Amino acid sequence: MVSTKFIKRLDTKYKIRFNNPKLLEEAFTHSSYANEHPENGTRDYEKLEFLGDAVLELAISDYLYRNFRNLNEGELTRMRSNIVDTEGFAEFAQKFGFPAEINLGHGEEKAGARSRKTLLEDVFEAFNGALFLDQGMEAVEHFLSLTVYPLIDAGKFDASRDYKTDLQELLQQDGPVKIEYEVLKEEQLPSNFTVQLVVNGKVLSEGQGHNKKAAEQEAAKSALGKLN
Repeated sequence: MVSTKFIKRLDTKYKIRFNNPKLLEEAFTHSSYANEHPENGTRDYEKLEFLGDAVLELAISDYLYRNFRNLNEGELTRMRSNIVDTEGFAEFAQKFGFPAEINLGHGEEKAGARSRKTLLEDVFEAFNGALFLDQGMEAVEHFLSLTVYPLIDAGKFDASRDYKTDLQELLQQDGPVKIEYEVLKEEQLPSNFTVQLVVNGKVLSEGQGHNKKAAEQEAAKSALGKLN
């Protein structure tokens, strides 16, 4: 169950009061918990995550378009990708105290899923999907204006950050290198991709993300960390 303390924090810090508390509960319910506790009648967050992914992409795209008019299409796309990738949304979820509120089954709890970045990303998206259903886009925009948009304005998500390009430039300093991103696993709901980065036939790293592009960026970022 979502704690009373968390509900109070949503109210006092973000002025968010859910009209339908079941939506809030659903946003924090993992499928493992829902399967273990069918008597509660609470659905898992997967459909809310699907909706929240689209809601957040639209809201953030609109914000970038209106507030970064000096950037071209490619720069806006890279900036949005940096914001909505697994690392970004997981960081938001962590910062706002989401992990402690997630309802997990025993197996997932023991496996350390509460700190899994892809799960935190999903919950952040599900929360915004629930907020959209409960109060509309205006409420989502309000929440983002207090949380995500200030970080964007502070320059946290540089439009020039493109880990794949950075990695390619690093690896090809001394000549051509064969770089491949191979999909290892694809899950539909919640959407999650795992890719491996193969350089000249050797596996260098892996990455996960809510789509193939995000997973590739994570793999490239991980590889850069190893090489640097």
